[in-house]
Amino acid sequence: MQVGIINGTSYFGLDLIRLLSGHPQAEITAITARSHAGDPFGHVFPHVAGLPCGSRLSRMRLTETIETDVDIVFSCLPHAASAEALLPFIRRGVPVIDVSADFRLKDAAIYEKWYGVPHPAPELLDDAVYGLTELHRSKISQTRILGNPGCYPTAAILALAPAVADGLVENSFIVDAKSGVSGGGRSLRLDNHYSEVNESVHAYAVRGHRHVPEMVQELSAIAGTEVSVTFVPHLVPMTRGILTTCYATLNQSVTPTQLSDLYRSVYADDPFVLVTDAPPRTKWTYSSNYCALNATLNETEDVLIVTAALDNLVKGAAGEALQNANIMMGIEETVGLSAPPVYP
Repeated sequence: MQVGIINGTSYFGLDLIRLLSGHPQAEITAITARSHAGDPFGHVFPHVAGLPCGSRLSRMRLTETIETDVDIVFSCLPHAASAEALLPFIRRGVPVIDVSADFRLKDAAIYEKWYGVPHPAPELLDDAVYGLTELHRSKISQTRILGNPGCYPTAAILALAPAVADGLVENSFIVDAKSGVSGGGRSLRLDNHYSEVNESVHAYAVRGHRHVPEMVQELSAIAGTEVSVTFVPHLVPMTRGILTTCYATLNQSVTPTQLSDLYRSVYADDPFVLVTDAPPRTKWTYSSNYCALNATLNETEDVLIVTAALDNLVKGAAGEALQNANIMMGIEETVGLSAPPVYP
């Protein structure tokens, strides 16, 4: 497949390029950039010389728009700008994957409430598929418009979905998550400066984070009724990784063994979900497309506790996008993604 990447100089775009460079059935033919248009990619990011096909990538000139024919387009632009950039390709029938929020939510009014702008193409929302692969694999294989999930919802939904689907828990959840600084992107912000982040941890968006409606949308669909999610994200002094701990009140008796068996059964055929015997660590998934999960009970066995770890730039963004692209293009979903985590 010939691939075009919009805003390939973002963190998400760069990890996508890293993954695609080793994909045996993919060729990157166009990379756009807003501030580096006209520059050879290798001048902006010298590290690409060390990638497979690195010399070709190094010589490739960044452009303002995709100027060649492509089989699929990934957009790593911010919300609103992303949908607008993808519209010409959608109209031509080219499959698109949006890493922003523009095609994640089914309700344009909810999108406007959380993102503060009218949706650029509300008429397309019914055609878009929410790209959490493990939940919507069959729909993904049929769609040409895919909204790649947010990093936090990927971890939280995978953590809670088996218990919700099995009716084990009440429909009110607490999601506590910690993320590395790369989740904030490459744009300069005071909170992302080294001296602000180093040796410090802080909660943010406590009154409401934009990823909440994704969690509510998908978990409500699984539950068959409206659920509520209390979500508090935290910024921790590391580059990449997310550790999410989810809490839910049990509405029926279950043993730890039965709980573990349920999660292993649900994800038995999902190549990138690892159900672990102990709470996972972000290091277990670093630079990989894996999500590690552990489900257990509190001491009185009336609260479900599920811990999930993933790399926010891979399974939380670029890797999940490539996994979805493989499915959309009729390629085995693990191609280009089976490298193990980097450890230590």
